[in-house]
Amino acid sequence: MTDDEFDLLDELYFLQSFAYLQDSLGWEDERLLLNLEALVKKGWIKCFSSPEEELFDNPPIQNKGRELYYLATKKGLLQHNTR
Repeated sequence: MTDDEFDLLDELYFLQSFAYLQDSLGWEDERLLLNLEALVKKGWIKCFSSPEEELFDNPPIQNKGRELYYLATKKGLLQHNTR
């Protein structure tokens, strides 16, 4: 797990918007989108189109990532806590 992935997972114990993550971490769009995409591929986070609608099957992070919400999965939390 990279330092960026660790810091990002640290913010995702609760459902968070892209804007919140950007504000909290102070990262550029590209850096945040790349890390979100990496965590989705590892199965460490889930994506939501709204606070109540989870997206399945390859969410379009590069295209729509700024409009989505994110939440750590159980697998992601375990990875975060065992680092």
